[in-house]
Amino acid sequence: MLILGIDPGTATTGWGVIETKKGTHTARNFGLLETDNNGHPGKRLINIHKLLTEILRRERPDVVAIEKLFFATNAKTAMSVGQAIGVILYTVAKEKYDVVEYAPGTIKKVITGDGRADKKMVQQSLRKKLGARVRSKKNGKTHFDNSADALAVALCHAYNCSKEVIKSV
Repeated sequence: MLILGIDPGTATTGWGVIETKKGTHTARNFGLLETDNNGHPGKRLINIHKLLTEILRRERPDVVAIEKLFFATNAKTAMSVGQAIGVILYTVAKEKYDVVEYAPGTIKKVITGDGRADKKMVQQSLRKKLGARVRSKKNGKTHFDNSADALAVALCHAYNCSKEVIKSV
């Protein structure tokens, strides 16, 4: 099974594809959808739609897993991420893929065993579970946190599907 994980954002949306075969999980591909920070909000959303459509058509996942919006203190950021999530959900539905959503704490709990794990802990756990290939790419601006979060979403879904998921989640 191929699972496309998505860590939504307006400026940077992380994505990662994992392949699951007979209980083995492998990172197949990952990257970023980046938009111009100074660009018009509508054009940024169109760009997310266009780039995600390309990824869906190229990678052809069996399912798409997305991280749910976590709202802490910055309402402006939450609103723009919510807009990006709307475009992502629209794109996935338009391309006729099923989508599942996971809360950030659930993803962290499944991947690390700790629902309050920090990004470094998530990345270390991903490298152990998916192998050394899961590293920042060599171009200067990678925002690997976003790609790692996307791979974590995909792996969370893989564990959930295979019942490897921690029972308390």
